[in-house]
Amino acid sequence: MKYLWIALAAGGLISGCSVENKTEVSQQVEESSLSAVMLNTQTRAPVAKKVPHELTAHSVTRNDNYYWMRDDSRTDKEILAHLDEENSYVETVLAPLKGNCEALYEELVSRIEKDDSTVPVFDNGYWYYTRYSGENEYPIYLRKPTLEAEPSVLLDANIMSEGHDYFSIGSYAISSDNKLLAYSEDTLSRRIYTIFVKDLESGDKLNDVLEGTSGRVVWANDNTHLFYVKKDPQTLLGYQVYRHKLGTSQSDDTLIYEESDPTFYTYISKSKDNRVIYIHHNNTDKTGVTLVDANDPKASTEVFLPLKDGQEYSVAKAEDGYYVLTNIGAKNFRIMKAPLDGFSDVSTWQEVVAHRPNVFLQNIEVFKNHLVVKEKENGMLRMVVHNLTSGEEKVIPTQDPIYGAYFNANPQMDTNKLRIYYSSLTTPGSIIDVNLDTLESEVMKQTRVSDTFDSSVYASERVMIEARDGVEVPVSLVYRKDKFKKDGTNPLYQYAYGSYGATIDPTFRSSWLSLIDRGFVVAIAHIRGGQMLGRQWYEDGKMFEKMNTFTDYIDVTKGLVEQQYADKTRVFAMGGSAGGLLMGAVVNMAPELYLGVSAHVPFVDVVTTMSDASIPLTTGEYTEWGNPENKAEFDYMLSYSPYDQVEAKDYPHMLVTTGLHDSQVQYFEPMKWVAKLREYKTDDNLLLFKTDMEAGHGGASGRFKRFESTALEYAFVLYLAGVPL
Repeated sequence: MKYLWIALAAGGLISGCSVENKTEVSQQVEESSLSAVMLNTQTRAPVAKKVPHELTAHSVTRNDNYYWMRDDSRTDKEILAHLDEENSYVETVLAPLKGNCEALYEELVSRIEKDDSTVPVFDNGYWYYTRYSGENEYPIYLRKPTLEAEPSVLLDANIMSEGHDYFSIGSYAISSDNKLLAYSEDTLSRRIYTIFVKDLESGDKLNDVLEGTSGRVVWANDNTHLFYVKKDPQTLLGYQVYRHKLGTSQSDDTLIYEESDPTFYTYISKSKDNRVIYIHHNNTDKTGVTLVDANDPKASTEVFLPLKDGQEYSVAKAEDGYYVLTNIGAKNFRIMKAPLDGFSDVSTWQEVVAHRPNVFLQNIEVFKNHLVVKEKENGMLRMVVHNLTSGEEKVIPTQDPIYGAYFNANPQMDTNKLRIYYSSLTTPGSIIDVNLDTLESEVMKQTRVSDTFDSSVYASERVMIEARDGVEVPVSLVYRKDKFKKDGTNPLYQYAYGSYGATIDPTFRSSWLSLIDRGFVVAIAHIRGGQMLGRQWYEDGKMFEKMNTFTDYIDVTKGLVEQQYADKTRVFAMGGSAGGLLMGAVVNMAPELYLGVSAHVPFVDVVTTMSDASIPLTTGEYTEWGNPENKAEFDYMLSYSPYDQVEAKDYPHMLVTTGLHDSQVQYFEPMKWVAKLREYKTDDNLLLFKTDMEAGHGGASGRFKRFESTALEYAFVLYLAGVPL
């Protein structure tokens, strides 16, 4: 259910437009209205059998005719056959659009630099970077002692992926002596990783194999011990932190921390000075950290500050203390400094950046002489440099009024350079180094779009749309100047997420150009449930306030139509994961507003899923949606649960996607939802359901292959909008 919003924002994840030979696709697409194409709509849609299954709680009985579709083993032949039938139905219905789909795919991947490298990052004596080449789907991980030296290959994911339908490297870490590489890989897309260790001098794998992990690995400084998080194989929650000694069996590993509260997510990292290993404890309402001495891996763990309801904090170690980003006495967070010893006594903390009710402090980056704070005021981002020596504060200048940025690779403490990723809706992603003393910046790399791309032909806006309760919702818009008329004739593609406090910043997506260049206005609705306007914005869109998320989205659509940004007959909605829940709620509440809806890996069976603690990640979501064991929370979830609220009426054209091995939203949620929609809907609109039989929540793993899904979605959208290629 959680945390795939960034990738989903790029335009869909599930493999759809099958391109067998990327060089042999349709070279010409008829320059006429796509609506002139006749789809194979006479093909009979799959009809799922109904098996009554009663679910009773709090004196409420729900009959779920499609409960039988759940198979945790993913081996049931009848279920697999039905998914195959749905996939065949999509292929048959959209067969007349195959040429358009292939052409869109070629257009999308043409914006990807085939021979590409990341900007090298210096860490502990080596420059690290990744490289892509040619038609290869996966990166090669490299390092070299100087920028002029020949690189050595750490990992070649192209070779490693051979024989696997899905392949992903979770993370990797180098030992302090630079001789050993620990890395994790997932070949099923369930986000359960196996950790391996490689001798970088000989190139040989060690016998150490650590299975069932979250993928993250951290070395102790003795080059002999490493730490990892083990997942519960049923719930997929990472909950146990182990210490492993090289040369020993995983069964002999030492458990150093076990999370007993199933509402928490557990992960690990290492301080910038490499002296402390952090065990992070994350719940949507409370967060905290436990410390491990990286120089003494067998030492006892130490709680930084005990967990407390409603209390959140994260820490960043400096030479003379810990910088603490916390909401203690600060709704929108403040920054404190705690001593190296006795840090659990809050009375010893010193305030560094005070709380301001209208400014949301989002993240920090700590250096020897500087503290950089990422903050937002009225939803507008800025990065503020605090000189820790002089006390001076300066805002890093940017070229765009609305943009997104985040801290990139900054492993060194003693430096005056900050590396950030910067992007706006009209500016492609850029890696920028900023001199923290002078604020002079250097663009180290900007993502290439094409030889003809010109950002000046595009424009972006931030508008505020009044919601039904009088609250103003920020919306980021992008369009092509010569295609935009603001007379109510442009088709609209509206995206949002709206959960977990995740903020969707207005950043560049090259895939959106395929819509924008054809006259679409693309909108990001920063609805409640995210944190665009601060912590309260999140709290006003969760639990008993969740309905605000859905009504905000609907009101944004109405507002954009009223202000003539959109043709009211050609509005398209898109969301994935928790954003798929949003899509499900919206089509139940206001289906008449949308011509087409794309719901990717949608979380739609809210009450049933949240009532079953054996379903992966359910317990970790109680503080986001509620616990159905509590009647009030059960009743509220039931009032908006998309699956439960399906009724006999007209629905928009819909494209629903999932992955058989999805670890976040199980495949059977959208499968059941589609079956029920088919049973109840009273229209003849398209209802297409595509399952990637090899992938999970993140979709296809290759850098090109993932665009097959985007091509499928855009062919669907352009056809419905009557827009030619």
